[in-house]
Amino acid sequence: DVQLVESGGGSVQAGGSLRLSCAASGFRYSSYCMAYFRQAPGKEREVVAAIDSDGSTTYTDSVRGRFTISRENAENTMFLQMNDLRPEDTAMYYCTADRIPCGPLSWSDEDAYDHRGQGTQVTVS
Repeated sequence: DVQLVESGGGSVQAGGSLRLSCAASGFRYSSYCMAYFRQAPGKEREVVAAIDSDGSTTYTDSVRGRFTISRENAENTMFLQMNDLRPEDTAMYYCTADRIPCGPLSWSDEDAYDHRGQGTQVTVS
């Protein structure tokens, strides 16, 4: 069975840092486009960042320069290093996986992804 398990969330003060992890299993992880989405209370889910099988990355404007997405294919794990956190970063963060390579439009389209984890909460005060 496919599993995506997020960890690393928590509560931090503004300006602080967190590192999220996503452990993947049950599929050929190294060939998948991977991404993090987030959803704040009362808001729609939005893409945060994506990383393709070749390591190329894309970020939404609000996190560029503060967040870094990476992957370790040997460990079937993806990471999101979040620095200079702001209260508006407060949300549930989800790990997603798409068997199709990240595309210029699909990377930000939640419906394009085949799998999603249960999420990890990030709270910035």
